[in-house]
Amino acid sequence: MSDKDGQAFDYERLLNIKGAEARLKALNEFFSTRSYVVGFTFSQADVDAFRQFLGPPPVKYCHLNRWYKHIEAVYGGSSECVNYQTVHTSKGKRVQPPWMPPEGTAQPKLCLYNSLTRSKEVFTPLDGKKVLWYCCGPTVYDASHMGHARSYISFDILRRILKDYFKYDLFYCMNITDIDDKIIKRARQNYLFEQYQKKKPDPSKLLEDVKTALKPFTAKLAGTTDPDKKQMLERILDTVTSALGPLEKAVQNGISGEETGRIAEKLLEESKDLLSDWLDAELGSRVTENSIFSTLPKYWEEEFHKDMEALSVLPPDVLTRVSEYVPEIVTFVKKVVDNGYGYVSNGSVYFDTVKFDASPNHSYAKLVPEAVGDQAALQEGEGDLSISADRLSEKRSPNDFALWKASKPGEPSWDSPWGKGRPGWHIECSAMAGSILGESMDIHGGGYDLRFPHHDNELAQSEAFFENDHWVRYFLHTGHLTIAGCKMSKSLKNFITIKEALRSHTARQLRLAFLMHSWKDTLDYSTNTMESAIQYERFMNEFFLNVKDVLRAPTDVTGQYQKWEQEELELHRSFCERKSAVHEALCDNIDTRTAMEEMRSLVSQCNSYIAAKKSTKVFPNRMLLDSVAVYLTEMFKIFGAIDSEEPIGFPIGGTGQSVNLEATVMPFLSALSQFRESIRQIAREQKVTDILQLCDSLRDDILPELGVRLEDHEGLPTVVKLVDKETLLKEKEEKKKAEEEKKRKKEESSRKKQEQEAAKLAKMKVPPSEMFKCEMDKFSQFDEHGFPTHDAEGKELSKGQTKKLRKLFEAQEKLHEEYLQMVQN
Repeated sequence: MSDKDGQAFDYERLLNIKGAEARLKALNEFFSTRSYVVGFTFSQADVDAFRQFLGPPPVKYCHLNRWYKHIEAVYGGSSECVNYQTVHTSKGKRVQPPWMPPEGTAQPKLCLYNSLTRSKEVFTPLDGKKVLWYCCGPTVYDASHMGHARSYISFDILRRILKDYFKYDLFYCMNITDIDDKIIKRARQNYLFEQYQKKKPDPSKLLEDVKTALKPFTAKLAGTTDPDKKQMLERILDTVTSALGPLEKAVQNGISGEETGRIAEKLLEESKDLLSDWLDAELGSRVTENSIFSTLPKYWEEEFHKDMEALSVLPPDVLTRVSEYVPEIVTFVKKVVDNGYGYVSNGSVYFDTVKFDASPNHSYAKLVPEAVGDQAALQEGEGDLSISADRLSEKRSPNDFALWKASKPGEPSWDSPWGKGRPGWHIECSAMAGSILGESMDIHGGGYDLRFPHHDNELAQSEAFFENDHWVRYFLHTGHLTIAGCKMSKSLKNFITIKEALRSHTARQLRLAFLMHSWKDTLDYSTNTMESAIQYERFMNEFFLNVKDVLRAPTDVTGQYQKWEQEELELHRSFCERKSAVHEALCDNIDTRTAMEEMRSLVSQCNSYIAAKKSTKVFPNRMLLDSVAVYLTEMFKIFGAIDSEEPIGFPIGGTGQSVNLEATVMPFLSALSQFRESIRQIAREQKVTDILQLCDSLRDDILPELGVRLEDHEGLPTVVKLVDKETLLKEKEEKKKAEEEKKRKKEESSRKKQEQEAAKLAKMKVPPSEMFKCEMDKFSQFDEHGFPTHDAEGKELSKGQTKKLRKLFEAQEKLHEEYLQMVQN
């Protein structure tokens, strides 16, 4: 490098630095502040320094490296025999300096909590971005409840995030269990009870039957050890007993007619469960019409799909029904037997858990190995109709489970190589999932309570069929749902149906509640949980409405692009940080709870920014706020909380009617708002209070009924917001209650103040000479000034007592003196 710019190029000092690493560091620092390309003129010092290197310096010394390569490029050779005159010429070849790629930062990888390892594992699909997912569907014998919602909303959230955020190509398969012990028993019971009702038994016959049905029921109650189930049975018994008494009395007294019929109808209604169990035990084996067993699940499956649609849960790509896959199930069972892991016993086929577990290539109960031998869980998995003593005796081991069940009288049946029968519960999922997804899938999902025995048995029989040890790569289980801290169970009749829940809260509010909790942990469905979701929705919605108001402000094209000051730079920096935090949260086992909190934090910062701008009468940066609002809207769409195409915010007025509502009505509302503001201005100037009251009534009473909120701000234009009518009316009611509460507290405070003042005045009126004389239960003698000298028993007061009473006496003297002075004045 030449010294023509007056910069001394003291290579000798630098080259004499001891230690190669220190010398390289010093040279690199020197070249970071010097230009060595201007004019392409190099000094002899450059050449001498260049000759010190046997090759390019290390890459980390980027400035020194560029200097070396530039000189090397100019004379096109090594550092040997460099001709200074050649190097010094201005005719050297001009080349681009080397380019160094940025080091970058490590990006988080998606991890999922895998029940097979009970830890978070990096998610790696079998085939690139393709993901095969099987989800256990419902057993359709009754109304879908919030326990179902817990699983299917949670899996819908995971599915949407994997597909729309992480961009996986998902293939989602779900089953419907329409052949099952619960369905068979419920269908028989419903049929037999309906037949019983049609016979219209007289009150005496009904009494007799109910009392007969009570005998096995009370025996069942006495033998129940589970506290929750026992409590449920006791409730049924209390209800039946309460309804039984009035009818017994009516029959004994010979009362007949409409009143007795009403009492009998009440007993019949309250005794439905009791009578159904009894009728099924007595007559269940005579029910042979297969259509009885298909009508019930068909009805409840349809209701399930309606509930899922109401909850905005995406339909599966493939839906399988057990009743449609019986041939495939028979083939599946046959191969398991052929592979040596199943055996036939009395027309049923069982899975040999001992032989399977003894195989070096297999392991039984991968999910919950500690549960092996839990007979209560195993028998629940077999079903109420399959745990009789004769059925249990058919097994080689108590841990074995049914692949195919020989049908008893009163049960539906299909042909098989082992005779008339029906599928076992666990085999259904294995055969259907295997038929659709093949020998291995990426994800299998279900509720936490299905881990053992259902999912462990699925794994065993499927790996026995395919002769592999990897039927499922990642097992995902959603957490339990409790109701106000109590266990939720359909069998215990402690559940809330999805339809009941949707009468209290919207599908979005339910989804937000789920998003605000971990998908794999227990969720408590309670007033507090839902109130938190409602407040979150309201908080976000207000932000969206405020941003829409900012974006509606008139401006030309160039006016949209405002200069970024320090406030905008800070908000944008925070925006980027929050987006990164959301991404990290979603990579961490799809942690929507943390993601939602990061989004809330972002909105809080935006709200502070908007408030600060408004306080200084400066318009907020519309492009920046638009970017934030669009991002948040997209995230809510990915989460399934927004199902409209609007670019910003929650839809208004419900799905299907809100697409163009805002664009259509807002010009008219803005014109109305401006006209109202002009009227208010004139009314204030001319002090016409009646007109101001009319303007307030338009804001507070009329427009909320139409789903419009006006917000007046001193010195700023009125903000117009479209909000759901129900939300506004609820806000109005809450505001009214708050005002009434405020008024009540004010009146209460005033009353207490008056009472205190009256009490003080009454106390002031009492002369000190009289103040103790009314306390004859404490004192018996007084001096000439009315001061007590002896207690009620005639004993002289102690010095300590006298001292305390003297202070009270002197204080009363002052009070009474104030009163006398007040009266005189």
